[in-house]
Amino acid sequence: MFNNKEISTEKSSANKFWQFVRKNAFSILMGIIALTMLISPGAKSMVLRQLMLTGLFNASIDQKSFDATDQSIVDFDFEDDKGRIQNTSSLRGKVVFINFWASWCPPCRAEFPSIEKLYANFKEHPAIFFLTINEDKDLATAYTYLKREKYSIPIYRAKGNVPASIYAGTLPTTVVLDKNGKIRFHHTGFANYASDKFNKQLEELIQE
Repeated sequence: MFNNKEISTEKSSANKFWQFVRKNAFSILMGIIALTMLISPGAKSMVLRQLMLTGLFNASIDQKSFDATDQSIVDFDFEDDKGRIQNTSSLRGKVVFINFWASWCPPCRAEFPSIEKLYANFKEHPAIFFLTINEDKDLATAYTYLKREKYSIPIYRAKGNVPASIYAGTLPTTVVLDKNGKIRFHHTGFANYASDKFNKQLEELIQE
């Protein structure tokens, strides 16, 4: 049995603990959120997705940003889900929306709903091609993720080397090529591609 002194000591320790919790509740909460974001890609992508709603991360195609860029090497091979290999040079005459992503990448997950929405808006248009290059080690993992999230956009694999002007290893990376194969948009990091402005800018590229 505990004597009164031991009981008093336990109560004092408990009171100090709860006083510490109340005093540092905000810091503890932020620590839990930060730890959750580090452990869970889904949690981190959800936070990033909320930030996208502010409009600060809306993508925009600057018509002049790549006028002086050396674009001599932008083409690369890619493979579809049936093992057929093509080269981006075969897509001349179409606007090409390229996105490098992986299912384990929180920023990729954050922006993917906007890419899916963009794809839904243009998938029937013959003058635009969506080239989503998956970087998962196991492609089955990517398909499982797409199925779970009910995304319909097709995915591809890069074959061989991809020019650094297109992709330098940072996920996500998004590039838009015009009908002549020139880079008109290049962005590393997550962004919102479902805005009305970006949709309109793609339509303008299609009309060029």
